[in-house]
Amino acid sequence: MSSSAFTLETEGLSSGSICVRLAKSRSEIEAAQKLRYTVFYEECGAEPDETTKTSKMEVSDLDFVADHLIVLDTALPEGQQVVGNYRLLRKEAAERFGKFYSEDEYNIDCLLECGDNLLELGRTCVHKDYRTRPVLELLWQGIADYVMHYDIRYLFGCASFMGTTDADSLANELSYLYHHHLAPETLRARTLDDKFVEMNRMPKDEVDVKAAMSKIPPLIRSYLRIGVMVSDGAFIDHQFNSVDVFITFDMARLTDKYKKHYKVDKQDEPVLASVTLVS
Repeated sequence: MSSSAFTLETEGLSSGSICVRLAKSRSEIEAAQKLRYTVFYEECGAEPDETTKTSKMEVSDLDFVADHLIVLDTALPEGQQVVGNYRLLRKEAAERFGKFYSEDEYNIDCLLECGDNLLELGRTCVHKDYRTRPVLELLWQGIADYVMHYDIRYLFGCASFMGTTDADSLANELSYLYHHHLAPETLRARTLDDKFVEMNRMPKDEVDVKAAMSKIPPLIRSYLRIGVMVSDGAFIDHQFNSVDVFITFDMARLTDKYKKHYKVDKQDEPVLASVTLVS
């Protein structure tokens, strides 16, 4: 487990019995892995191997070099308190491990060569009973605190359309993302050639923007609101029963409208547009 050298200021923020902080022990990481199993496998239809099915934990080797931002409900019994999770993998931790998770699916050389601090967001999930505004606000405030502390310039990771591996059924949504939110070439990751799935599936003037936005997962919509950009190409994740897109966010692009979402102030309630499921 990565050991961060600071305490999130957001540990002072809470909503009733809900609080957010970095995981401090192996048992808390295991609780997050159990939550990931519940959401990804039991709820969203991912296909577990025998080890995963037996343990009922979604485990990755990266878990042991990353930081884990967790949401806890302290009113629940000990061992059952973790109800939300983001895995945070900084560039230096990825270098120790040998790669970012995303590199198994995407060519991210444009980011690796930029010389700025990087953060990969992964394994995002919130228990279905806790997909509320206060929980998501606290999660994002925690990420903001972490990003500011480590002077992160670029955030990136995979965002998922869960419950399908049929890219044709997402032609309108993927085409919308390609035509309206494609990253500039200097920051444009690309799905690896042998896994590449075309996102430009229809001409721009044929895209139904309103319909696309209504069907894009709430988490991806929330990312788009703050200026997230997408890669060239989608990826079919058969294990997780999803169609994935690679997203990149440049902190320098953060608009004044959303800077308040990245300001941690113990006197003010954090504000963030509500989002819902997983990535």
